Amino acid sequence: MSAFNKLKILNDPIYGFITIPNPFIYDLIQHPYFQRLRRISQMGLSYLVYPGAHHTRFHHAIGAMHIMQKAIAILRFKEVQISADEENALLIAILLHDMGHGPFSHAMEHSIVEKVSHESISLLFMHQLNYEFDGKLTLAIQIFKGEYPRKFMLQLISSQLDMDRMDYLKRDSFYSGVAEGNINSDRLIQMLHVVDEVLVMEEKGIYSVEKFLMARRLMYWQAYLHKTSLVAELILTKILKRAKELTQNGTKLSCSVSLQFFMENKVDLNLFTPKVLDLFAQLDDFDIISCLKLWQHHDDFILSSLSKMIINRDLLKIKLMNETPNSDEINSKLKAFSIENNCSLEEANYFVFNGSIVNQAYNSTLDPILILTKSKSVVPVNHVSDQLSSEAFSKAVTKFYICFPKQVTIN
Repeated sequence: MSAFNKLKILNDPIYGFITIPNPFIYDLIQHPYFQRLRRISQMGLSYLVYPGAHHTRFHHAIGAMHIMQKAIAILRFKEVQISADEENALLIAILLHDMGHGPFSHAMEHSIVEKVSHESISLLFMHQLNYEFDGKLTLAIQIFKGEYPRKFMLQLISSQLDMDRMDYLKRDSFYSGVAEGNINSDRLIQMLHVVDEVLVMEEKGIYSVEKFLMARRLMYWQAYLHKTSLVAELILTKILKRAKELTQNGTKLSCSVSLQFFMENKVDLNLFTPKVLDLFAQLDDFDIISCLKLWQHHDDFILSSLSKMIINRDLLKIKLMNETPNSDEINSKLKAFSIENNCSLEEANYFVFNGSIVNQAYNSTLDPILILTKSKSVVPVNHVSDQLSSEAFSKAVTKFYICFPKQVTIN
């Protein structure tokens, strides 16, 4: 296929027409590893709350690449030197940054594999693609790992004001209908600059930064940590835990070959061979949904009951609170459920459990957002922002939850 034919144009509902910048980017997008992202939901099970939230990691990755192109153009206009190789590496790194997500994204991140983050798996995919494409991703990998000396390039990909967050906030807001998450990404990108190889925001963009951080905070409470989305993801995690437990005890469950492998084996980062990576690359949301449809009829009470909850959207009740739930009360509910359903307390833990969630829109101590003032000095954003000067905004807010069947009440 000619290079001309690879310069495709995609129609995106957020940004309009997006042009694939070069034939190599096209080849990466066409690779089965990347095409799999069409079958990985961006917001997990949030569509159970927001029916429109069916967009995918594929949407997000293409959008993030598009606004990276815009950011590079703006920085070059401001005489920041970015070579053609560096530009290509930035586009590759942001395009592939989410390749390591498993089915239903964060819901399954630590369930299918043992304590391996999606970022680590993304890096494994990049290394494999680098091998297949004769080293053409080497610079992108260096930037992604933070090993390239020009720090602002990593910050464009992963920081508290990166292209990843700029796209997913705007995109998730659009598809979910949560208007509070909408941001002015064009304004934010226009105000970007680089000083001493560090990414900064011009002071004129301070209000857009405040809006960006407020939108992130609100999106977490209203969408990502919405109590119904949360309990659905927790149930999904419990389902896979139970399926792995049954499988490793000799019960044969109907599922795809790739999912069967991860249920039969405890796979950590050290065991992620190219063959295992290929098996992981075959996993997507459809593996899980098809299993739930089958498992809802299984003889195991726990597996069938939990699977029905997701399939029929008849979920556990979840209660959020500001303090840790009373342990005596939790134990009493566990015992009541155990007696009523003739199961052990250990099995009852699949239905009655508690935990906590944290929302922190901005961390002033972790690679802070820097502002280039009108006097040309560079200072942290909370030093010049009225909204961000108070500790309340950057403070991590922790909420506790308890989940239990709807017929059980918690006072």
